[in-house]
Amino acid sequence: MTTELRVLRPAEWASWFGALELAFGGVPETGAERALWRDLTEFERSLGVWDGEECVGTAGAFSFRLSVPGGALVPTAGVTMVSVAATYRRRGVLTSMMRRQLDDVRTWGEPLAVLTASEPEIYGRFGYGLAAQQLTARIDTSRVRIAPPAAPEAADGSQEVRLRRVKPDDPAVREACEAVYAAQVAGRPGMLARRPGWERLPVLDGGRPKDGASPLQCVLAERHGEVVGFTLFRNKPEWDMAGPKGTIELGDLYARDAAAYVSLWRFLFSIDLTSTVLADNRPPDDPFQYVVSDVRRCALRLRDSLYLRPVEVGAALEARTYRAPVDVVLGVEDAFCPWNEGNWRLSGDAKGASCERTADRPDLTLGVRELAAAYLGGTSLAALARAGRVREVRTGALAEASTAFGSDVAPWLPHGF
Repeated sequence: MTTELRVLRPAEWASWFGALELAFGGVPETGAERALWRDLTEFERSLGVWDGEECVGTAGAFSFRLSVPGGALVPTAGVTMVSVAATYRRRGVLTSMMRRQLDDVRTWGEPLAVLTASEPEIYGRFGYGLAAQQLTARIDTSRVRIAPPAAPEAADGSQEVRLRRVKPDDPAVREACEAVYAAQVAGRPGMLARRPGWERLPVLDGGRPKDGASPLQCVLAERHGEVVGFTLFRNKPEWDMAGPKGTIELGDLYARDAAAYVSLWRFLFSIDLTSTVLADNRPPDDPFQYVVSDVRRCALRLRDSLYLRPVEVGAALEARTYRAPVDVVLGVEDAFCPWNEGNWRLSGDAKGASCERTADRPDLTLGVRELAAAYLGGTSLAALARAGRVREVRTGALAEASTAFGSDVAPWLPHGF
């Protein structure tokens, strides 16, 4: 090979991003989208593979903090913008970038790496496991009703939660919405603590037609003048001979309490001239499922979302807490990052944990992909054992560890990167 792998230089960004666009079908991003990604790119954490003047491989790693069970926000590499030119496949380009990237992440002291996969089968060989899923719903709002909000009435008889339509790109609105989002992060594993600049992503309209849908709309939920929730959505009008049958395409919906949450969902269900709410990315345990009149007509479906990799097993396992006391020796297999290979004694509970190398015999043996899948509490070690992916050596260790690794709240990645 005549290719060179190197850290991205600012002057190379347009060629680098163009190679990424070509690898993902060749449809260019709009000017607004390109400007945002250019601003968010962390050049010292981005890699390119070059053959002369041609960029033939791309990979980046955003510096995130990821919420884990117990509420800690753990430094995490958000692996992104990975591509290989179609004319350079099967030449080791991807492997070389993954090797360099994980070595870099370890040097940066970040115990976790995460990504969303365009093709899930690609990343398993590099140690990434499915750690969180997302729920999609297509709700027939002509047939499904939602319970009224559990909000008390004010002295004048008005509802305590008031809804107000605003412009989503108003800086004050963005700030208020970002505060509501930030309040949710520690309470749900898998969410990202957004750095400055990332608040622009949810309200990026892109300036391109959205298959007949409206520009982005925003409604705030307020209580006594304080923003306690918001929703971002588009309205896609449609008519047939029987009349209107528009679709509400839900982007975001966050709330600080149940009353605001239910009020926002109820609003979406009641928008005139629509009969469907389409939600592409909601938490698997999203509470709307428990306030609708007919869950079957919500057409619920789970799909894969966040893939995670422990870069430093000991530090990763120490960073989270455990739902029940646990003291087990994990025999970890990790061919791609051999520094993780071996036996680790994990001792922890709801207050904290320690994880150190040990010469003791393992109680459980598993690959790093299986450890990754269980890490946020979305997949049980017991389920993985039933699939033959985790092996119990000491009787009782599987039940102990599986209970401890669980989470009361389903892990969820709220948006891509």
